[in-house]
Amino acid sequence: MPGSSGVNVEGSCEALCRTLVSQNGLQRETADISQSVLYTSLMGLLLVTDNEKEQLTIGSGRVGLRNIGNTCFLNAVVQCLSHTRGLRDYCLLQSYKREKFSKEEAKLMEAFSQVLSGLWEAKGDAVVNPRQLYSVFKDAVPYFSGYSQQDAQEFLRFLLDKLHTEINRRPYVRRVEREVEQKYARFRLSEEAAVMWKKHLERDDSMIVDLFSGQLRSSLHCSVCSHYSNTFDVFCDLSLPIPKRSAAGEVTLRECLDLFSQEEKLDKENSPMCERCNRRTECTKRLSIQRFPQVIVIHLNRFTTSRWSISKSTVYVSFPLTNLDLGPYGPADCGSVLYDLYAICNHAGTVNMGHYTACCADENGWCFYNDSSVSPLTVSQLQTNQAYVLFYQRSNSAATIRK
Repeated sequence: MPGSSGVNVEGSCEALCRTLVSQNGLQRETADISQSVLYTSLMGLLLVTDNEKEQLTIGSGRVGLRNIGNTCFLNAVVQCLSHTRGLRDYCLLQSYKREKFSKEEAKLMEAFSQVLSGLWEAKGDAVVNPRQLYSVFKDAVPYFSGYSQQDAQEFLRFLLDKLHTEINRRPYVRRVEREVEQKYARFRLSEEAAVMWKKHLERDDSMIVDLFSGQLRSSLHCSVCSHYSNTFDVFCDLSLPIPKRSAAGEVTLRECLDLFSQEEKLDKENSPMCERCNRRTECTKRLSIQRFPQVIVIHLNRFTTSRWSISKSTVYVSFPLTNLDLGPYGPADCGSVLYDLYAICNHAGTVNMGHYTACCADENGWCFYNDSSVSPLTVSQLQTNQAYVLFYQRSNSAATIRK
């Protein structure tokens, strides 16, 4: 992105898209798909022939963030999110103002968008001050007040959750859950998952969901009666365990994924009630990805809490930069599900004294973001034992799980 590039702003085609949606021009079978996904798809088609396009000029994005007092965790995460193109464009175009239905005032979204605007201005300052963003965020999440060291992954979860709440397209309505007459056992597994996902979108639907939300399947197998039961949960990141190695040892991201998804034995005390036996029994549990998000955030769980202390793993975890295939961790017949890396949040130091930085990719390659300092980075410098949170963008559009 030398100089500047353009982002299209919807004009007359916006009204047409809204008309198509409001007049029920879309079949009801698509009800389990987010409105934004449909809306964005229509926009993409119409913008090709729309003659009323405006251009929003943006810069390279290679701008630092000022550290305003142990805020390296915030700076590193914001840089990673700033290079999430779907979210970046959504903020720069202020699309949330046109589609927001939540009763929440979008204070945090406004502050976050202002920071991104500063980072992507064509002729902006070399450093952006995130003070307003941090102030609004601390008001929403007082846990992050003070000057103690914070965890970047925790901050990311809270930030995405609060942004989603403010821009949720589904106004909050207190619903009384009605009992489903049909038992899920009568459904195919994929149908059960689709029902649960549809229920989620009826309550939670935003650009955050469009980009970051996926669906996990937890499968329980009773050792007494061999009954299988499944539960489905929404996730915005995968927290992966790191296999134990010596200090000089090396593991791969695939080994972390294998450990995450491997079958786990549960004894009677730690297992849930078996639906068929109607009592606690020994069983096995396995996790898999049922629905893949557009952006998958992978957290390498380097911090382990024991009864007396917290320790950090410095094991070197190697990870692919392109074509990370998560298909083996999804439904049996989903095929290849490929992702490309575009951002890394690193943690250097110990449990009590550490520092967060970010590595982010743009059209001209990789850059290293160390608070206010920004410098080019070679691909060979990306792989370190400091990698903490990895951001991958899905690269094959056919990977959507529709079962």
